[in-house]
Amino acid sequence: MVTDAEVQRVHKAALLIDTHNDITSKTVDGYDIGAAQDDGHTNVKALREGGVGATFFAVYVASRYVDGNHSARRTLEMIDTVRHDIIGQHPNDFALATSADDIERIHQEGKIAALLGIEGGHALEDSLRLLRDYYELGVRYMTLTHTNTNGWADSAGDMEKPAVAHHNGLTVFGKQVVREMNRLGMMVDISHVADKTFWDALEVSRAPIFASHSNCRALANVPRNMTDEMIVALAKKGGMIDVNFYCDFVVKKADDKAPASVTIDNVVAHIDHIVKIAGIDAVGIGSDFDGIDCAPRGLQDVSKFPNLTRALLERGYSPEDIRKIYGGNLLRVMRAVEAAAR
Repeated sequence: MVTDAEVQRVHKAALLIDTHNDITSKTVDGYDIGAAQDDGHTNVKALREGGVGATFFAVYVASRYVDGNHSARRTLEMIDTVRHDIIGQHPNDFALATSADDIERIHQEGKIAALLGIEGGHALEDSLRLLRDYYELGVRYMTLTHTNTNGWADSAGDMEKPAVAHHNGLTVFGKQVVREMNRLGMMVDISHVADKTFWDALEVSRAPIFASHSNCRALANVPRNMTDEMIVALAKKGGMIDVNFYCDFVVKKADDKAPASVTIDNVVAHIDHIVKIAGIDAVGIGSDFDGIDCAPRGLQDVSKFPNLTRALLERGYSPEDIRKIYGGNLLRVMRAVEAAAR
């Protein structure tokens, strides 16, 4: 029997880094993250209750912005909502982090480290100059694709669509993008990409790559999730997979009733599977909160993270294991990317 006191002790001793949160899609339209509301997954009160130490806020650029070349403008608006609406409006709660050292320092100061991760490589509008600009504005990872194939990388989201022109992974320019991310010190995120894009990125990158919000295909057979072979290869190169809480990626939907039966235990099963095949150093947390319309029972919002700590302790994970899963592994990957850039 794990006591409440033990859960709290272990939880508070860990630096919990969530590598993918989509509240930005609301704050960009005026939502105040500082007002304690129960109308979504994320607000300051809930983040504090959940003991979240750092969050990568998604600079999410929907594929519709490709039409008319509005992707860069949307990217800048999404960067601004993190810097202005979240950090700027709530400086007592958040501070901008652009390095692993920043995350630890801000956590020690009692604030939540706020980081930027672009979701969707079409944000670049095929320009390395824009990539460098985004890095200067604080972006520290980029998901190479969203659900749409872009000008230089295939997505898992449209591989079955014959009307889409695919590249068989990364183009020559796509490989340049990965190399430039390495040079800058920006993490390469392979969530959402097609399998061949993953293998190309893994081969080209000089630094570890990671999946900011993906799960195991062995447990939920959807193209968005990663095969065991991919997870093991990722880990061998020092990378990691950060587990997504979206019901349909946790348990493949057999019927309309399936999401209602998805629980925290199903999420832990993905963590267990990754640890079993690739080791404790290969797993982290990338909730996808506020980017999903179904979260597992027990993990309904960011305030519920202590429930995950309890579940992990009950499964036999040590406090040290939990520290790795919650933030230690991500800090290691981030520092390896920073070192490769140097």
